[in-house]
Amino acid sequence: MDQKRAFSKDLIVLRDIESVINNITEKLRQDVLIDFKRSGGVVGISGGIDSSVCLALAAKAFGHEKVLGVIMPEKDSSPESEELAIELAKKFKVKTVKEDITGALTGFRCYERRDEAVKRVFPEYDPNTYKMKIGIRQSGLFSNLPPVFTLTIIDKEGKQQDKILHISEYLQIVAASNFKQRSRMSILYYHAESLHYAVIGTPNKHEQEQGFFVKYGDGGADVMPIGNLYKSQVYQLAEYLEVPASIIERTPTTDTYTAVQTQEEFFYQLPFNLMDIYWYGYENGYTPGEVAGVMGETETRVEALFKNFERKRRTTDYLRMPPIREYYRFM
Repeated sequence: MDQKRAFSKDLIVLRDIESVINNITEKLRQDVLIDFKRSGGVVGISGGIDSSVCLALAAKAFGHEKVLGVIMPEKDSSPESEELAIELAKKFKVKTVKEDITGALTGFRCYERRDEAVKRVFPEYDPNTYKMKIGIRQSGLFSNLPPVFTLTIIDKEGKQQDKILHISEYLQIVAASNFKQRSRMSILYYHAESLHYAVIGTPNKHEQEQGFFVKYGDGGADVMPIGNLYKSQVYQLAEYLEVPASIIERTPTTDTYTAVQTQEEFFYQLPFNLMDIYWYGYENGYTPGEVAGVMGETETRVEALFKNFERKRRTTDYLRMPPIREYYRFM
Protein backbone atom coordinates (compact mmCIF):
# COMPACT_ATOMS: atom_id res chain seq x y z
CA MET A 1 0.00 0.00 0.00
CA ASP A 2 1.33 3.44 -0.91
CA GLN A 3 2.20 5.64 2.03
CA LYS A 4 0.05 8.75 2.25
CA ARG A 5 1.97 11.82 1.14
CA ALA A 6 2.54 14.71 3.50
CA PHE A 7 -0.18 17.31 3.13
CA SER A 8 0.70 20.07 0.68
CA LYS A 9 -1.05 22.83 -1.22
CA ASP A 10 0.25 21.28 -4.45
CA LEU A 11 -1.52 17.93 -4.07
CA ILE A 12 -4.48 19.06 -6.21
CA VAL A 13 -2.33 20.39 -9.06
CA LEU A 14 -2.70 18.30 -12.21
CA ARG A 15 0.78 17.31 -13.38
CA ASP A 16 -0.17 15.88 -16.78
CA ILE A 17 -3.15 17.83 -18.07
CA GLU A 18 -2.98 16.32 -21.55
CA SER A 19 -3.33 12.84 -20.08
CA VAL A 20 -6.29 13.93 -17.94
CA ILE A 21 -8.04 15.42 -20.98
CA ASN A 22 -7.35 12.31 -23.07
CA ASN A 23 -8.75 10.06 -20.34
CA ILE A 24 -11.91 12.17 -20.05
CA THR A 25 -12.52 12.35 -23.79
CA GLU A 26 -11.88 8.62 -24.26
CA LYS A 27 -14.41 7.85 -21.52
CA LEU A 28 -16.90 10.30 -23.04
CA ARG A 29 -16.65 8.47 -26.35
CA GLN A 30 -17.08 5.09 -24.63
CA ASP A 31 -20.02 6.21 -22.49
CA VAL A 32 -21.92 8.21 -25.09
CA LEU A 33 -21.11 6.55 -28.41
CA ILE A 34 -20.72 2.91 -27.32
CA ASP A 35 -22.68 2.40 -24.08
CA PHE A 36 -25.51 4.89 -24.62
CA LYS A 37 -25.43 4.45 -28.41
CA ARG A 38 -25.88 8.19 -28.89
CA SER A 39 -24.13 10.11 -31.64
CA GLY A 40 -23.08 13.35 -29.92
CA GLY A 41 -23.61 15.69 -26.99
CA VAL A 42 -25.75 18.64 -25.92
CA VAL A 43 -24.27 21.16 -23.48
CA GLY A 44 -26.04 24.06 -21.80
CA ILE A 45 -23.63 27.02 -21.99
CA SER A 46 -23.77 30.20 -19.94
CA GLY A 47 -20.33 31.77 -20.16
CA GLY A 48 -19.27 30.02 -16.96
CA ILE A 49 -16.01 28.13 -16.62
CA ASP A 50 -17.56 24.69 -15.97
CA SER A 51 -19.92 24.62 -18.95
CA SER A 52 -17.16 26.09 -21.13
CA VAL A 53 -14.74 23.29 -20.28
CA CYS A 54 -17.47 20.69 -20.80
CA LEU A 55 -18.24 22.09 -24.25
CA ALA A 56 -14.54 22.03 -25.16
CA LEU A 57 -14.21 18.44 -23.93
CA ALA A 58 -17.31 17.35 -25.84
CA ALA A 59 -16.04 18.97 -29.04
CA LYS A 60 -12.73 17.16 -28.62
CA ALA A 61 -14.44 13.85 -27.89
CA PHE A 62 -17.11 13.83 -30.60
CA GLY A 63 -15.99 16.48 -33.09
CA HIS A 64 -17.44 20.00 -33.14
CA GLU A 65 -20.11 19.02 -35.70
CA LYS A 66 -21.56 16.49 -33.20
CA VAL A 67 -22.01 18.95 -30.33
CA LEU A 68 -24.82 21.44 -29.75
CA GLY A 69 -24.47 24.36 -27.36
CA VAL A 70 -27.78 25.53 -25.90
CA ILE A 71 -28.03 29.10 -24.56
CA MET A 72 -30.97 29.47 -22.17
CA PRO A 73 -31.36 33.01 -20.84
CA GLU A 74 -34.33 34.36 -18.91
CA LYS A 75 -35.28 37.87 -17.83
CA ASP A 76 -33.02 37.82 -14.74
CA SER A 77 -29.93 36.62 -16.64
CA SER A 78 -26.93 38.86 -17.16
CA PRO A 79 -26.53 39.82 -20.86
CA GLU A 80 -22.83 39.02 -20.42
CA SER A 81 -23.66 35.33 -19.98
CA GLU A 82 -25.13 35.06 -23.47
CA GLU A 83 -22.32 37.11 -25.03
CA LEU A 84 -19.66 34.86 -23.51
CA ALA A 85 -21.55 31.71 -24.49
CA ILE A 86 -21.59 32.87 -28.11
CA GLU A 87 -17.88 33.69 -27.96
CA LEU A 88 -17.18 30.23 -26.56
CA ALA A 89 -19.17 28.44 -29.25
CA LYS A 90 -17.39 30.35 -32.01
CA LYS A 91 -14.03 29.44 -30.50
CA PHE A 92 -14.80 25.71 -30.68
CA LYS A 93 -16.89 25.93 -33.89
CA VAL A 94 -19.94 24.49 -32.17
CA LYS A 95 -23.44 25.20 -33.42
CA THR A 96 -25.76 26.90 -30.92
CA VAL A 97 -29.45 27.45 -30.38
CA LYS A 98 -30.98 30.06 -28.09
CA GLU A 99 -33.98 29.17 -25.96
CA ASP A 100 -35.39 32.01 -23.87
CA ILE A 101 -37.10 30.32 -20.92
CA THR A 102 -38.80 33.45 -19.52
CA GLY A 103 -42.20 32.36 -20.84
CA ALA A 104 -41.90 28.91 -19.30
CA LEU A 105 -40.89 30.39 -15.96
CA THR A 106 -43.78 32.82 -16.07
CA GLY A 107 -46.10 29.89 -16.75
CA PHE A 108 -44.69 28.06 -13.73
CA ARG A 109 -45.25 31.28 -11.70
CA CYS A 110 -41.55 31.16 -10.83
CA TYR A 111 -41.16 34.94 -10.45
CA GLU A 112 -44.55 35.36 -8.77
CA ARG A 113 -43.87 32.67 -6.16
CA ARG A 114 -40.38 34.05 -5.46
CA ASP A 115 -41.57 37.65 -5.12
CA GLU A 116 -44.44 36.60 -2.87
CA ALA A 117 -41.91 35.29 -0.34
CA VAL A 118 -39.64 38.34 -0.72
CA LYS A 119 -42.56 40.67 0.05
CA ARG A 120 -43.27 38.85 3.29
CA VAL A 121 -39.79 39.92 4.41
CA PHE A 122 -39.72 43.35 2.72
CA PRO A 123 -43.30 44.59 2.13
CA GLU A 124 -41.96 47.52 0.09
CA TYR A 125 -40.26 45.22 -2.42
CA ASP A 126 -41.27 45.76 -6.04
CA PRO A 127 -39.48 43.64 -8.67
CA ASN A 128 -39.68 46.55 -11.11
CA THR A 129 -37.71 48.89 -8.86
CA TYR A 130 -35.64 46.58 -6.66
CA LYS A 131 -33.07 43.88 -7.28
CA MET A 132 -32.78 40.93 -4.90
CA LYS A 133 -30.58 38.02 -3.92
CA ILE A 134 -30.13 35.56 -1.07
CA GLY A 135 -26.85 34.66 0.56
CA ILE A 136 -25.15 33.29 3.65
CA ARG A 137 -24.21 35.60 6.50
CA GLN A 138 -20.45 35.41 6.81
CA SER A 139 -20.20 33.85 10.26
CA GLY A 140 -17.57 31.78 8.53
CA LEU A 141 -16.93 28.15 7.76
CA PHE A 142 -14.20 28.20 10.40
CA SER A 143 -16.73 28.56 13.21
CA ASN A 144 -19.07 26.02 14.75
CA LEU A 145 -22.09 28.23 14.08
CA PRO A 146 -24.67 26.96 11.58
CA PRO A 147 -25.20 28.97 8.36
CA VAL A 148 -27.64 31.87 8.49
CA PHE A 149 -29.35 32.82 5.22
CA THR A 150 -30.11 36.42 4.43
CA LEU A 151 -32.22 38.28 1.89
CA THR A 152 -30.89 41.45 0.27
CA ILE A 153 -32.86 43.99 -1.74
CA ILE A 154 -31.28 46.93 -3.58
CA ASP A 155 -33.20 49.95 -4.87
CA LYS A 156 -32.48 52.01 -7.99
CA GLU A 157 -30.21 54.37 -6.04
CA GLY A 158 -28.12 51.44 -4.85
CA LYS A 159 -29.39 51.51 -1.25
CA GLN A 160 -29.14 48.01 0.16
CA GLN A 161 -31.22 46.38 2.90
CA ASP A 162 -30.50 42.99 4.47
CA LYS A 163 -32.61 40.78 6.71
CA ILE A 164 -32.22 37.28 8.06
CA LEU A 165 -34.46 34.83 6.19
CA HIS A 166 -36.84 32.61 8.10
CA ILE A 167 -36.89 29.04 6.86
CA SER A 168 -40.32 29.27 5.18
CA GLU A 169 -39.35 32.26 3.03
CA TYR A 170 -35.93 30.77 2.27
CA LEU A 171 -37.43 27.49 1.11
CA GLN A 172 -40.05 29.21 -1.05
CA ILE A 173 -37.50 31.48 -2.76
CA VAL A 174 -35.18 28.56 -3.47
CA ALA A 175 -38.01 26.27 -4.64
CA ALA A 176 -39.29 28.95 -7.01
CA SER A 177 -35.80 29.72 -8.32
CA ASN A 178 -35.17 26.04 -8.98
CA PHE A 179 -37.75 26.20 -11.78
CA LYS A 180 -34.95 27.84 -13.77
CA GLN A 181 -32.57 24.87 -13.64
CA ARG A 182 -35.36 22.34 -14.13
CA SER A 183 -36.70 24.21 -17.15
CA ARG A 184 -33.22 24.24 -18.66
CA MET A 185 -32.89 20.50 -18.13
CA SER A 186 -36.14 19.96 -20.05
CA ILE A 187 -34.85 22.06 -22.94
CA LEU A 188 -31.55 20.15 -23.01
CA TYR A 189 -33.32 16.80 -23.16
CA TYR A 190 -35.61 18.03 -25.93
CA HIS A 191 -32.61 18.84 -28.11
CA ALA A 192 -30.72 15.72 -27.05
CA GLU A 193 -33.63 13.44 -27.92
CA SER A 194 -34.37 15.19 -31.20
CA LEU A 195 -30.72 14.75 -32.28
CA HIS A 196 -30.16 11.34 -30.66
CA TYR A 197 -27.47 12.95 -28.49
CA ALA A 198 -26.62 12.68 -24.77
CA VAL A 199 -26.89 15.51 -22.24
CA ILE A 200 -23.46 16.53 -20.96
CA GLY A 201 -23.72 17.70 -17.34
CA THR A 202 -21.50 20.53 -16.11
CA PRO A 203 -21.27 20.30 -12.27
CA ASN A 204 -17.75 20.09 -10.81
CA LYS A 205 -16.62 18.17 -7.73
CA HIS A 206 -17.65 20.83 -5.20
CA GLU A 207 -21.08 21.29 -6.71
CA GLN A 208 -21.64 17.53 -6.67
CA GLU A 209 -20.31 16.77 -3.20
CA GLN A 210 -21.45 19.91 -1.37
CA GLY A 211 -24.89 19.86 -2.97
CA PHE A 212 -24.65 23.07 -4.97
CA PHE A 213 -26.98 21.87 -7.71
CA VAL A 214 -30.68 21.35 -8.30
CA LYS A 215 -31.98 17.80 -8.24
CA TYR A 216 -33.36 17.03 -11.71
CA GLY A 217 -32.14 20.46 -12.78
CA ASP A 218 -28.46 21.05 -13.44
CA GLY A 219 -28.02 17.75 -11.59
CA GLY A 220 -29.92 16.00 -14.38
CA ALA A 221 -27.63 14.72 -17.13
CA ASP A 222 -26.37 11.55 -18.79
CA VAL A 223 -22.66 12.09 -18.08
CA MET A 224 -20.72 14.54 -15.91
CA PRO A 225 -17.16 14.72 -17.26
CA ILE A 226 -15.80 17.16 -14.67
CA GLY A 227 -17.68 15.75 -11.69
CA ASN A 228 -14.44 14.55 -10.06
CA LEU A 229 -12.44 17.72 -10.68
CA TYR A 230 -11.79 20.50 -8.18
CA LYS A 231 -12.56 24.01 -9.38
CA SER A 232 -8.88 24.94 -9.71
CA GLN A 233 -8.38 21.81 -11.83
CA VAL A 234 -11.24 22.90 -14.08
CA TYR A 235 -9.37 26.17 -14.57
CA GLN A 236 -6.22 24.21 -15.43
CA LEU A 237 -8.13 22.36 -18.15
CA ALA A 238 -9.63 25.62 -19.39
CA GLU A 239 -6.17 27.12 -19.88
CA TYR A 240 -4.91 24.04 -21.70
CA LEU A 241 -8.00 23.80 -23.91
CA GLU A 242 -7.69 27.53 -24.71
CA VAL A 243 -11.10 28.56 -23.42
CA PRO A 244 -11.45 32.33 -24.10
CA ALA A 245 -9.67 34.48 -21.51
CA SER A 246 -12.85 36.53 -21.00
CA ILE A 247 -14.46 33.41 -19.52
CA ILE A 248 -11.44 32.28 -17.50
CA GLU A 249 -11.10 35.74 -15.93
CA ARG A 250 -14.80 36.09 -15.10
CA THR A 251 -15.75 35.81 -11.43
CA PRO A 252 -17.96 32.72 -10.97
CA THR A 253 -21.56 33.84 -10.41
CA THR A 254 -24.87 32.10 -9.79
CA ASP A 255 -26.68 34.25 -12.40
CA THR A 256 -29.94 33.27 -10.71
CA TYR A 257 -31.16 36.37 -8.90
CA THR A 258 -31.63 39.92 -10.18
CA ALA A 259 -28.78 41.34 -8.07
CA VAL A 260 -25.19 40.40 -8.87
CA GLN A 261 -24.04 37.52 -6.69
CA THR A 262 -20.88 35.40 -6.58
CA GLN A 263 -20.89 31.67 -5.86
CA GLU A 264 -18.69 32.32 -2.83
CA GLU A 265 -21.19 34.80 -1.42
CA PHE A 266 -24.17 32.56 -2.06
CA PHE A 267 -22.85 29.17 -1.00
CA TYR A 268 -19.18 28.35 -0.62
CA GLN A 269 -18.01 31.10 1.79
CA LEU A 270 -14.42 30.50 0.69
CA PRO A 271 -12.49 31.37 -2.49
CA PHE A 272 -12.27 28.25 -4.66
CA ASN A 273 -8.46 28.15 -4.55
CA LEU A 274 -8.62 27.74 -0.75
CA MET A 275 -11.75 25.58 -0.79
CA ASP A 276 -10.04 23.05 -3.05
CA ILE A 277 -7.07 22.58 -0.72
CA TYR A 278 -9.14 22.28 2.44
CA TRP A 279 -11.62 19.90 0.82
CA TYR A 280 -8.81 17.70 -0.46
CA GLY A 281 -7.44 17.43 3.07
CA TYR A 282 -10.89 16.69 4.46
CA GLU A 283 -11.88 13.97 2.02
CA ASN A 284 -8.47 12.28 1.94
CA GLY A 285 -8.23 11.71 5.67
CA TYR A 286 -5.70 14.36 6.70
CA THR A 287 -6.13 15.57 10.26
CA PRO A 288 -7.07 19.17 11.04
CA GLY A 289 -3.63 19.55 12.59
CA GLU A 290 -1.83 18.42 9.41
CA VAL A 291 -3.85 20.82 7.28
CA ALA A 292 -3.63 23.72 9.74
CA GLY A 293 0.16 23.58 9.81
CA VAL A 294 0.40 23.97 6.04
CA MET A 295 -2.36 26.57 5.71
CA GLY A 296 -1.24 28.81 8.56
CA GLU A 297 -4.45 28.21 10.49
CA THR A 298 -5.25 26.92 13.96
CA GLU A 299 -6.20 23.30 14.43
CA THR A 300 -9.43 24.36 16.14
CA ARG A 301 -10.57 26.45 13.17
CA VAL A 302 -9.75 23.74 10.63
CA GLU A 303 -11.58 21.19 12.77
CA ALA A 304 -14.65 23.45 12.66
CA LEU A 305 -14.24 23.78 8.89
CA PHE A 306 -14.15 20.00 8.46
CA LYS A 307 -17.31 19.70 10.57
CA ASN A 308 -19.00 22.21 8.28
CA PHE A 309 -17.93 20.17 5.25
CA GLU A 310 -19.36 17.04 6.85
CA ARG A 311 -22.64 18.83 7.60
CA LYS A 312 -22.94 20.02 3.98
CA ARG A 313 -22.30 16.54 2.65
CA ARG A 314 -24.71 14.92 5.11
CA THR A 315 -27.55 17.40 4.66
CA THR A 316 -27.35 17.20 0.86
CA ASP A 317 -27.21 13.40 0.58
CA TYR A 318 -30.84 13.47 -0.60
CA LEU A 319 -29.85 15.42 -3.72
CA ARG A 320 -27.45 12.69 -4.83
CA MET A 321 -29.81 9.78 -4.20
CA PRO A 322 -31.53 8.05 -7.15
CA PRO A 323 -35.22 7.16 -6.83
CA ILE A 324 -35.82 4.34 -4.34
CA ARG A 325 -37.85 1.59 -6.00
CA GLU A 326 -37.28 -1.53 -3.88
CA TYR A 327 -40.55 -1.53 -1.93
CA TYR A 328 -41.93 -4.87 -2.98
CA ARG A 329 -40.41 -7.76 -4.87
CA PHE A 330 -42.72 -10.26 -6.51
CA MET A 331 -41.25 -13.78 -6.24
